[in-house]
Amino acid sequence: VGKAEQLKLRPRPGNDGDAAFILLAGRWKYKAGAAMSALPRPPAAPGTNPNVPTVLYNGMIAPIVPYGIRGAIWYQGESNRERAYQYRTLFPAMIGDWRKHWAQGDFPFYFVQIAPFGYGGDRGEAAELREAQVMALRTPNTGMAVTMDIGNPRDIHPTNKQEVGRRLSLWALARTYGRSDVACSGPVYRSMKAEGKSIRLSFSDAPGGLVCAGPELTCFTIAGSDRKFVQAKAVIDGDTVVVASDAVPEPVAARFAWGAADEPNLRNMAGLPASSFRTDDWPGLTHPANR
Repeated sequence: VGKAEQLKLRPRPGNDGDAAFILLAGRWKYKAGAAMSALPRPPAAPGTNPNVPTVLYNGMIAPIVPYGIRGAIWYQGESNRERAYQYRTLFPAMIGDWRKHWAQGDFPFYFVQIAPFGYGGDRGEAAELREAQVMALRTPNTGMAVTMDIGNPRDIHPTNKQEVGRRLSLWALARTYGRSDVACSGPVYRSMKAEGKSIRLSFSDAPGGLVCAGPELTCFTIAGSDRKFVQAKAVIDGDTVVVASDAVPEPVAARFAWGAADEPNLRNMAGLPASSFRTDDWPGLTHPANR
C-alpha cells in the first residue's frame, strides 16, 4: 500500500507535516478486556423502562419541544389493545398535550392504525383499539393511514414500512401541502340502513365508487337483535355495500374486519383500504362495564 493510501491519525490539528500524523499501517497490539461475567452487576436504574409513565416523553419529546416543527407522525397502539376504551380519551389527550407544549397551534398529527395481527386470545380488543383510533380523527387536523392490507397476522412488526410511509405522505401532501389531486383516505363508514333481510352500508371518501380487491368481499359479519354475529355475504353497489346472511333474517347490525388478524379487501378507486368498523354501539370488551 502506498504512503498516500495509508490510514493515519492526526492528533494535533493545524500541523500539516508528516510528523503530526500517526500511521496505522503495520502490526497492531491489543489487550483483552475483562469478561462480562467478571464485572460487577450495574445498579438497577428505576423508572427508565419505556412503559413507565413520563419516561418516553421526558427522554424523547421534551428535549425537542423548543424546536419548530411542521407536524408529527405516530405509529403505536398495540400495547393499549386491552385498554382500547381508555385509548379513546388517552390518545386525543396526548395530541392535545403536544400541541399545548409546542404552542404552534393545531399542527398536523398523522398516525397509523394498528395492522392485522393474531393476538393470542383476542376476542375483539384489537378491533376496539382500531375503533378508538378512528374516533381520534374527530380531533382537528389529524389523519390516519390504514394498514389492514399490509400487515402480517404472524408478525406484530410487518416489514412493509415503505407503504406505511407512503400513505402517511399522502395525508401530508393532501392536507398540509394542499395537493387537491392526491387522495389520502380509504373508504370511511358513514351510515347504515336496514333493508329487509339485508343492511346497506354507506361510505364517504369513495369518489367513483368502491372496489373489491379479490373475487368477493371478505370480513363482513351481521347480527340480529340477539347480538350474535355470523359471516355475511357482501356486494358492492356504487358507493355502498349490501350485506346479508340467510342465518339472520332480521339484521340490525353489521361489522367489518372485526377479527384481530382480518385482512379485508374493500378499497376505494385510489386503492386505499377501508378501516374496520361496526354499525352498533353495544358496549365492547374493554368498556368499563365489562371489565
